[in-house]
Amino acid sequence: MRHDKFTRRRMLKTLAMVGCGVAASPPLARFATAEFIKTIDLKMQAEIIFEPHIPTALRRSLQYAGDKGFVASMPQLLHARTNASYDNIIWNTWFTANSEESVVSTKQGNRVVVAVHGGGIFGSPARFEKSFYADLDRSNSEGITGQTAAKISTREAHDLLKGKLPDGSEIPMYLFNEFKRGITDLPMRYGVVLDFELAKSAKRGFESFDVLKDEPNMIVRAGGVEPLAAYLDKFRHRNNTELMGNWHPYLRIDPNQPQTRILFLAGNKGGVGSEGKDEGPGWGYDAEYGLGGDASMVGMARYVAVAPRDVSTSLRNLDFEI
Repeated sequence: MRHDKFTRRRMLKTLAMVGCGVAASPPLARFATAEFIKTIDLKMQAEIIFEPHIPTALRRSLQYAGDKGFVASMPQLLHARTNASYDNIIWNTWFTANSEESVVSTKQGNRVVVAVHGGGIFGSPARFEKSFYADLDRSNSEGITGQTAAKISTREAHDLLKGKLPDGSEIPMYLFNEFKRGITDLPMRYGVVLDFELAKSAKRGFESFDVLKDEPNMIVRAGGVEPLAAYLDKFRHRNNTELMGNWHPYLRIDPNQPQTRILFLAGNKGGVGSEGKDEGPGWGYDAEYGLGGDASMVGMARYVAVAPRDVSTSLRNLDFEI
């Protein structure tokens, strides 16, 4: 897949030129040509794809998105929430993000966390299945770790640091300090390199919003300082909460083992228990525990796929009331 630096600003300009409405909350989409939309009423529409098997969910999501859509990353999910009402489904259940975090060592021996948004090493169902079906012996360089992350090869790790992905794509990579200062016109797909010790130093658990607004893992996961602040303000005002969960695995893993996890966004109806106080910090799929980066790579998935659809042929917006 060729990497196109299609930015939020370019997309909005394009849609304004062609008169294309956006039904999905995240205002991010791949380029839709005028020839493609000039004869139809095209809008970006989101679909929830749920499956008990992660590779199947990702495969269906990619099929729905097609060449002109996308599977929502963590920054896109948070952006959608920030701009949606609290009664929208985006707030009231959990989601799997098309984002991942890998722990790798540079050739100089420095340990880092590499976050990729928009599809990284595990951007394809086949790569998930390779890990799922590998021999789980501890000496095997493939498969799942004892803490249920997916092992990656040294070559995959070193290629990732250069922005090279298994599907042939090349993505821009940013160092955290540069990323924190702000990147103009971020593409949909990119990576951020964060020092492992800095990522590890964050409190694992429920933390105050003032602390979270400057927390490196959260900044990377949200797509920058400003998007993070906007999301945290919206989250806090939902139930006038004082704390939100921030979860990472870096205190309990072997950082010498190259490994990857995908990110999850927690949620439940009404945001019940969002401070981890009501009934203790829940860990189930129905718990509002904040942002998670230490979930198992084996299990269920709920992605959001977004793609242009001809609304004139859809049942979704028809009026059936007599």
